[in-house]
Amino acid sequence: MVNYILNIKVNLVALTMVLMLPIYAQSQDSNFGNWLIYIGNKKLNNNWNLHHEVQYRNYNAIGDLEQLLLRTGLGYTFNNSKNNLLLGYGYILSENYLGNTDEKISVNEHRIFQQFITKQNFNKFSLQHRYRFEQRFVESDFKMRWRYFLGLNVPFCVSEDQTSKLYFSAYNEIFLNTKSSVFDRNRLYGGIGYNINKNIRVEAGYMNQFFETSSRDQFNILTFVNF
Repeated sequence: MVNYILNIKVNLVALTMVLMLPIYAQSQDSNFGNWLIYIGNKKLNNNWNLHHEVQYRNYNAIGDLEQLLLRTGLGYTFNNSKNNLLLGYGYILSENYLGNTDEKISVNEHRIFQQFITKQNFNKFSLQHRYRFEQRFVESDFKMRWRYFLGLNVPFCVSEDQTSKLYFSAYNEIFLNTKSSVFDRNRLYGGIGYNINKNIRVEAGYMNQFFETSSRDQFNILTFVNF
């Protein structure tokens, strides 16, 4: 029992260190935006699932499209639903500002990606690791990128039936390019979620995304649907 508690504490300390590292990064510029995110998962049978999501990203809290992201994929779950392998495709439309002007240019990206998700449960909280490799076709350019996501989910309280409506969610995700400037970006997020029922939950939180010389702040609203 003592070793079990010790392992939990060690994992919490390690997770906290990983999540807090981006706070110490220096940035030159910061803007506040808003992301509206829908993430769905259709269970085809005991092993196969269909992933789909829509993200509407804004430069400002009210409108001004930054990016529209559509993503889908076919996944295979194993090891008592703790692990999932997925092959996916994404389409991304970016509306990029030209320098310091009010003019925008549209950039189209088609993306193929492979990912592996594994989950761990420690008493009342859970950890999720996601490893993703992307092949990106950005207009006439081809790029590849690695991503590592570490997420934490903690219920505020546990009722008699071992379920909780409210929970705390946090994650850190780092993006690494395969060439040129290796570091691409890092995302640090913390939010509050509510389980409407066993299939639907909603979440809202703050995310900081920083690059080599700048950072962006976002208020994210998410909806998760499993059916």
